[in-house]
Amino acid sequence: MRSESAVITPRLRAGRAALAAGFLLQGVTFALLVTCIPELQDRYGLSDALLPVFLAAVPVLAGVGSIASERLVRRTGARAVLRVVQPAVCVTLAAAGAGDGLWQLALALGAFGLLVGALDASMNMLGVGLQHRYGRSVMLGFHAAFSLGGILGAAAAGLGAHVGLGLPVLFGTAAGVVAPLAVLAGSRLAGPAELGDAVREAAEAAARAVPWRPLLPLCLAMAFAYIADASVSNYSVKYLTDGLGSPEDVAKLSYLGYMVAMLLGRALGDRAVQRWGAVPVVRSGAALAALGFALAAAAPGAWAGIAGFTVLGLGICAIIPQVFAAGGRLFPADSDAAVARLNLFNYVGFLVGSPLVGALADASSYRWALLAPMLLVLAVLPLADRFAPLPAALFPAAPAPAPAPASAPVVPAGVPDQGPPRDGSPSGPGDPSPGTA
Repeated sequence: MRSESAVITPRLRAGRAALAAGFLLQGVTFALLVTCIPELQDRYGLSDALLPVFLAAVPVLAGVGSIASERLVRRTGARAVLRVVQPAVCVTLAAAGAGDGLWQLALALGAFGLLVGALDASMNMLGVGLQHRYGRSVMLGFHAAFSLGGILGAAAAGLGAHVGLGLPVLFGTAAGVVAPLAVLAGSRLAGPAELGDAVREAAEAAARAVPWRPLLPLCLAMAFAYIADASVSNYSVKYLTDGLGSPEDVAKLSYLGYMVAMLLGRALGDRAVQRWGAVPVVRSGAALAALGFALAAAAPGAWAGIAGFTVLGLGICAIIPQVFAAGGRLFPADSDAAVARLNLFNYVGFLVGSPLVGALADASSYRWALLAPMLLVLAVLPLADRFAPLPAALFPAAPAPAPAPASAPVVPAGVPDQGPPRDGSPSGPGDPSPGTA
């Protein structure tokens, strides 16, 4: 990330606001889909045994879409890709609610996965480009906007269930509102005139080779955290409806509570790390997330389950940002590359989490199935030491310049000093950019 002061123009600020709006709208769309999984099953006759297959296909296709979008971005730019795919995601959401055959659901979810992968990649490319132009971290704000969108989407789904809206009306109305807003936001996104070569420079920095071995403990922590996140996203509402007999409108509060806790935790997480350090915060977060799973699994009713998932959100949000921060500290000169490697494991978590919980629930019950991600979150505890700041001795400062002799001539004004630099110590990275919550 650039350290020199950057000139922030009104057009650059408008581009940042437009991208934040894009993240928020994507949070709305994603929350609407995942909180309506029970309704999708009922509409299409999708069995519990087949549900994990459909859910696992989405992150697989998202990975394909992400890779394909990188090639498109080289030809047309991240802004052009984002302007097309975000309204298209809304179309796939409407299609998912309008069909009546499994093949139609498969096509809609397949297209949703491909487009979400392209959307995720292009949004984050623009976000990292803006971050490089700003010279400081701005990515946390974008992901907070996604969390806020998730809250709004879950609330809209709960309201729709409460008043008895069917999926065609709920998804169609949402798409009709979100798609025009996405077009409007897309018209104000920052482009080459505002970003210059920042997107290309960020992509080149992310593509640098860094060794995998030091990152592996952090990769595991990232995967475990996203397995937990996928479990909540895909199965919290279904657990409350099928396992606890909750009404559909109340069940959707499980994801809403989780996202509210994530948003609050992200707002307070940096202060907690500054006060107590990364290692205690990660350990506390892992223990709190495991407690949330345990509370949800043992819940006697819907509201206790909602409280459990809310506690879980407070715990998980403490882990993921610190994974990126620790990776950046391991490779101060290549923090973007380290963050890009770690971000791959959010797809690994989503790919593993949905089939894992679904298969265990089909073989036993959702209560028992929730214990699997709980145990994986607890596995973060022995990894917490890897989040500690590196000793300063690993980054030695350059030797101090020798004192000038007493008879040294005075350098006239305007003539550059040819002496050694006064500060050769490397600077640590800022807050590394996080990946999709």
